[in-house]
Amino acid sequence: MNNIIDLHRYPLDRPDSEAWRRLVEQARDDLQRHGMFNLEGFVIADTVRQAAEQIQPTMDSQSHTHSRTHNIYFKPQIDGLAADHPALRKVETVSHTLCADQLQGSLVCQVYEYPPLLAFLAAVMGKPALHVMADPLARVNVMSYRHGETLNWHFDRSEFTTTLMLQAPAEGGEFQYRSDLRSADDPNYPGVAELLEGRDRQVQTMKLRAGTLNVFRGKNTAHRVTPVRGNRERMVAVFSYYEQPGVLFSAEEQQGFYGRTA
Repeated sequence: MNNIIDLHRYPLDRPDSEAWRRLVEQARDDLQRHGMFNLEGFVIADTVRQAAEQIQPTMDSQSHTHSRTHNIYFKPQIDGLAADHPALRKVETVSHTLCADQLQGSLVCQVYEYPPLLAFLAAVMGKPALHVMADPLARVNVMSYRHGETLNWHFDRSEFTTTLMLQAPAEGGEFQYRSDLRSADDPNYPGVAELLEGRDRQVQTMKLRAGTLNVFRGKNTAHRVTPVRGNRERMVAVFSYYEQPGVLFSAEEQQGFYGRTA
């Protein structure tokens, strides 16, 4: 992996070293303070550029286009809220997705399956171990956003999300997030409504560079990708890890996300 991951800067292959321990501690601290951490230049610049170029023809010809209207919860209704409640305001998302079976042998899959990466993430998260997903479609995806397209406001279902930026757009495509907008005890519907109306001053904006590994806790932190502008699309790999081995999506979930089943 020396020609793919910058293992000098990020010594995932040396778990007994002081440098590895410092990296884990820094990532834990960032996660605690900001709800995320970024490893910029995680994948070497020339390598990530080549990866994006290799994926592009398949993205252009075989990706699944997913266009949908949804609310921030991705649910048609929320108990106790009227259908016209401002926290249920509808937004639009458009993206293009390649599934794991379309990425076999790619750099993206090599990084996703790299055992020292799983061990590092488990250590940062305080987990005994993490496992790659068994689902032949969902385990790793590459998602693309073209001119005018966006991933709109939402909360994640999973505890954390791991992404690798493959290609940043010329303009737009910024990552925006509002930390701890809700909690397990407080759904904070007024705060959600304020966010969707554009009145929340605590929203933060970040532009990720190609080659950056981002680990983000999005279950209670609302987030979105702003509309992409220009001819260079935003392309990002999404890695799915679980504490239990053998996790699969249902056929209904596969159909809903990818327009097909395995």
